[in-house]
Amino acid sequence: MVNRKELDPERSASAAFGALLRSLRDERGWTQDELGDRIRCSGAHISAVETGRRSPTDAFAASADRALGTGDRLQRQSRAARYTALLEGFPEYVKHEERASEIRLYEVGVIPGILQTPEYASALTARAVERGAITPEQGEERISLVKERQAALIRTPPPLVFVVLDESCLRRPVGETATMDGQWKRLVDFAALPNTVLQVAPFDMGDRRPLSLPLYVLTMQNRSLISYAESAQRGQLERDSASVVPLLTAYHQLQAEALSQAASVVMIEQLRRGTP
Repeated sequence: MVNRKELDPERSASAAFGALLRSLRDERGWTQDELGDRIRCSGAHISAVETGRRSPTDAFAASADRALGTGDRLQRQSRAARYTALLEGFPEYVKHEERASEIRLYEVGVIPGILQTPEYASALTARAVERGAITPEQGEERISLVKERQAALIRTPPPLVFVVLDESCLRRPVGETATMDGQWKRLVDFAALPNTVLQVAPFDMGDRRPLSLPLYVLTMQNRSLISYAESAQRGQLERDSASVVPLLTAYHQLQAEALSQAASVVMIEQLRRGTP
């Protein structure tokens, strides 16, 4: 084919989306204009997305999935293309989190996004940009995602949310003193909600701690399980229940060893007052 640009899906998440879109379109023998007609956009727009010159929106990916009969395959790929500052698997996890009936989180070193105040999220992101770990644009993506995740939890009926925070999450200073005070207050308010449980895993748990890295476990409405585990450079989404159950068991063991919610709130209030 004349003037057909070679695509390198390894170049970026947007390039991977474009290569997948072209592959699916080619399988059906459609031109860019023909696909464009089916999803109400121009062939030039299809070309720009396929070559990575334009990032796919969620609406575009959803329309393409419908036209191509690919379920939500392109939508899942598009989230990776949009949220370039996130580890692999996390954008897909977020979409499941929006529909989960039960959410279980264990976090180390940082308050999880669904509980971050705007000031805490901004301060945390600003430091990452300052270090050069992410670009300013990626920082905006992170803050936007925090808002989206929190907004998605305000639904009827609300999900049950269980959170275990390593003590390091509470004691790591982020931003100004007022930022941390506001964040601690947010945690206390969260613990008072009727659909939540907040616990702290104190340092003195020592080797009784069954988990050392962040872990998120979702129970979906059909009672299926999904987990997301994260290390410094890698995230992994797991949908096989046989693989998730041992992680859920470890989470329950962690809850049993952690402070009760009442004792956890006392620790947070002591930090707010500046007492040991």
